[in-house]
This record gives sequence, structure tokens and C-alpha cells, in this order.
Amino acid sequence: MQALDANLLVQLNAIRSAHGLVPLKANAVLARAAEAHSAEMIARGYFAHTSFDGSPFWKRLNAYVGDAPNRTWSVGENLLWSSPDVDPAQAVQLWMASPEHRQNILTARWREIGVGALHADSAPGTYGGRAVTVITTDFGVRE
Repeated sequence: MQALDANLLVQLNAIRSAHGLVPLKANAVLARAAEAHSAEMIARGYFAHTSFDGSPFWKRLNAYVGDAPNRTWSVGENLLWSSPDVDPAQAVQLWMASPEHRQNILTARWREIGVGALHADSAPGTYGGRAVTVITTDFGVRE
């Protein structure tokens, strides 16, 4: 899955470059948050930006990035679940076809990203026991 994570960043930055936007830099803290959310969704059989406990995604991300004096984070999130063989180009194509996901990818102020792609041979709930790949991308900028 690390190759999928890295290649997603390459694909996303190619799209951003084609639109005259600065490339996103990988952020390890956002990556931990993204991976944890993908893992939770797989384990608990749901698919949503809100956490299993009902808290919004920005509160979940704030638990990872914290608050620095005089600095805040602005964050966005894209999610995807698909067959296990989804590749980075397919994932980005699906996101670009969705206005909300496209907007996140093309938001000029984002500077950093964390990608968390995980695979399960059998996932409960929403996934119906099927093999799936779940991807969370968390975009951010310190303001």
C-alpha cells in the first residue's frame, strides 16, 4: 500500500501542476491520521468523513495535528473505497469526476497531504464482506 500512497501523491501533484497549482508535500502526521481513519472504517464497516463516534473529520484531524501558538490548520478530506486492484490513476479519475473531491484536489491553499490506503481481504458492514481498498487523503495548510 505504500506504493499506492506514494503514487497517489504523484498523480495528485500532476493534476495540480496542470492547473498551475503548487505541489503538495507529504506530511507524516496527516498520513497517520489518514491511515487511522481508513483502518477504522474497514474495521467497523462504515464509510464516512465523520468518525465512528460521530465527530467531524476536522476534529479527528485536530487530534493529530494539534494547535500551535498563533497557528491553525485548515483541512480537507477525500475518501474512496474500491476493488483491491484500484490504481492511483483510477482513484484520481474517480475523485476528479466528483465536484466536491475535485474541489479539494484543486484547492490552491492546500500545501500538505497525508495518504492512507489500506486493503482488507474481507471487510464488514458497508463493504458486504468483500475485499476492498479504502483510501483517505487528508489535505492541509498551516495558517
